[in-house]
Amino acid sequence: MSSSEPKRVAVVLLSGGLDSATVAAIARSEGFLVHALSFAYGQRHSFELAAARRVAASQQVAQHRIATIDLRVFGGSALTDDIEVPKGRDSAEMERGIPVTYVPARNAIFLSFALAWAEVLEASDVFIGVNALDYSGYPDCRPEFIRAFETMANLATKAGVEGRQKLKIHAPLMHMTKAQIIKRGMELDVDYGLTSSCYDPAADGKPCGQCDSCFLRRKGFRENGIDDPLPYPDTQVGR
Repeated sequence: MSSSEPKRVAVVLLSGGLDSATVAAIARSEGFLVHALSFAYGQRHSFELAAARRVAASQQVAQHRIATIDLRVFGGSALTDDIEVPKGRDSAEMERGIPVTYVPARNAIFLSFALAWAEVLEASDVFIGVNALDYSGYPDCRPEFIRAFETMANLATKAGVEGRQKLKIHAPLMHMTKAQIIKRGMELDVDYGLTSSCYDPAADGKPCGQCDSCFLRRKGFRENGIDDPLPYPDTQVGR
C-alpha cells in the first residue's frame, strides 16, 4: 500500500492485555487504521481498562471506544462472580478442563459488538487476540468458533446482505505460543509495560503473579530470555 492510498479500517478488540496489544500492533503493521474497542463488562480485573487506554494512546489508534455491558448479571465466572480465581497452578493443571475464569459466551458477545461497529465504520476487518494454545479449553478461542462466527456475521448485517461488506475476522495469534507472541510484539515495538494481564490484580493494578494469566505471561518472557516489565510480588509459587 502506498502512502497516498487510504488505509483500510479495522476494528480491533483491545482488552489492555499482552495479546490484544500485540494484535493491535499487527493490524497497524499490515496497514490498517485501527479503531480499538474495549469493554467494561463487570470484570474483577477492571484495571485492564486503564491499560487499554494506555495501549490505545501509545499506538495512536484512530478511535478508542469502551462499551459498557454488565456480565455480572449472569455471573458464572471467577472474573464476574464471587468465585475464587485459581492460583498457583502448573501447566498440567491448566490443561485439565475449562477453567472457572472462562466467561460464558464472552467472545461471541464482544465480536457481536465489533461487528456492529464495523458495519457503521464500513469496515470489513475485525481483529481479535484469541489463542488456541494457551487456555485451549476455552470454547470461544478455537479456530472453528472464529470460522463459524465469521460465517454468521456475513449473514447478520444489512451491509453483508447488500453485498457492501464481506467481513473477515483476523486471529493472528491463534497458533502462537506466548513466547512467540511476545517476540512478535517486541519486533513491532509494543510496550508491554503498559499492559495488564492479571486476573486478580491489587488495587493499584500490580499483578498477583500467581494466577494462570500471570504464569503464562511470565513464562513467555522467560522463554525469550528477558524480564517482564511489570512489577510482581517477590513471593515464589514453585514454578
